Amino acid sequence: MDWERISGNWPHWRNRIQERWGRLTNQQLDGIAGQRERLVARLEDAYDLSRRDAERQLRNWERNLAVEEFDETDLILEDDDDAANLNGRG
Repeated sequence: MDWERISGNWPHWRNRIQERWGRLTNQQLDGIAGQRERLVARLEDAYDLSRRDAERQLRNWERNLAVEEFDETDLILEDDDDAANLNGRG
């Protein structure tokens, strides 16, 4: 997930951020206004993290968002009959 998408739809993502980092207040999230650097700074303060750890947590969260976006309907599943033929039993 790229940060431009998050900042571009901040009202949606701020709720997800608040779910993940519950110590951040609505006022703080409003002040962050989709700016990644501000979020990192707030994470440092709220959770007593080093900048490196705050960045790491945010990167991991972004990475997980990218995985969650994967739509299972995009998978191509074979019919049961076709699958049986592929495993040598058919």
